[in-house]
Amino acid sequence: MQNNALTGERLFTSRDLTRLIIPLIIEQFLAVTVGMADTFMIASVGEAAVSGVSLVDVINNLIIQILAALSTGGAVIVSQFLGRRESRNACMAAKQLLYSTTVLALLLAVAALAARRPILRLLFGEIDADVMENAVTYLTFTAISFPFLAIYNSCAALFRSMGNSKVSMLSSLLMNVVNIGGNALFIYGFRWGVAGAGAATLASRALAAIIILRLVGDHRNAVFVEHLQRIRFEWPMIKNILRVGIPNGIENGLFNIGKLIVQGFITGLGTAAIAANAIAGSISGVLLVPGNAVALALITVVGQCVGAGAYDQARFYIKRLMLLVYACVAFMSAALMLLLEPLTGLFPLSDAARGLVLELLPTFALVMAAIWPMAFPFPNVLRAAGDVRYTMVVSMISMWSLRVGMCYVFVDLMHLGVSGVWYAMYCDWLGRSACFFLRYLSGKWKNKRVIA
Repeated sequence: MQNNALTGERLFTSRDLTRLIIPLIIEQFLAVTVGMADTFMIASVGEAAVSGVSLVDVINNLIIQILAALSTGGAVIVSQFLGRRESRNACMAAKQLLYSTTVLALLLAVAALAARRPILRLLFGEIDADVMENAVTYLTFTAISFPFLAIYNSCAALFRSMGNSKVSMLSSLLMNVVNIGGNALFIYGFRWGVAGAGAATLASRALAAIIILRLVGDHRNAVFVEHLQRIRFEWPMIKNILRVGIPNGIENGLFNIGKLIVQGFITGLGTAAIAANAIAGSISGVLLVPGNAVALALITVVGQCVGAGAYDQARFYIKRLMLLVYACVAFMSAALMLLLEPLTGLFPLSDAARGLVLELLPTFALVMAAIWPMAFPFPNVLRAAGDVRYTMVVSMISMWSLRVGMCYVFVDLMHLGVSGVWYAMYCDWLGRSACFFLRYLSGKWKNKRVIA
């Protein structure tokens, strides 16, 4: 990628953006596909299994988002160093990112394994015994996989910061093939049920982590890591990573804790509501795939522009990529409206659960097309520039005052059921969108610095 801010040449050509974004879209589709495949295969075991896995997935998503936040911090730092053509510092930041995320993941894994049942009881209260047993089993396997997931996420973020998303796409493809194949073998062949799904997840993450770690050690990369066995913590560099990663981690962590509380509203509505929310969440996740892919690209593009001091180019790419996000979500919303019935029919649900899914998704498609792009992809513009404290504060206030607060209003006071939970989510989206857009217009994001 040419990087010449002085002569006014574009840091990213159209071909560069295509090479970055297309693999990201494919990778995100693969991630969602394996999630849907897990849900579909586990659904064959019964609604108690789906419910147990969906509850654990809320915890897992919290852990994943915390690890992803740290990876994002590293990706922002690496991207800005690349924009400044400081490859040595970029490589140092990459190595410190791997150390930091792996240590954190090990600590989280030990904590999750040591307190499985207390965590589940604390978060979800009294749930059916069969749902609890399935949840404990699935949490055991997925907790062991946290360190492997941390390594994979960190390496994938490094390749994206270089503008090379093809490597992470191919690694994701391998991981998903192993996961789905393992599900088929362990669930249908060995009849292991939820344990089979957990074992397949663990095996796929471990294999993907080992492979992508070897690839990131290639000296032909713009950013590479070497001699990982010679552990040495460079605290000034780690501080730079944490300057982005900690606010982002707090933001993601509290956001997902809020989602855990929201899940508590759903568990009180019965097994059909839990299953319907899980299936609707899986399907809606597909709609967000292209937008989430472009959101990841924004970190790389804006980060390198900011590192090079090319703010005019940053604004140019922001407009271009956000228009792409809106086009993608509009297309996916239209596709859902056409395919809603067949998609829902793929899942073996009770009539009550299926009816709830058909009620939730059409409204979701419309609101997503209008509001979601500014609520979630757009704040990556601010994060890539280092304006992470603002995004953290806005996300915390919006999540807890609008999503959690309105859940209480819609579910407990107005008795709207699981639909009320989704209405509260839309309120949260609206609040975020307004705050992030106003911050961008103020121009204050251009005054932030994360590297000296």
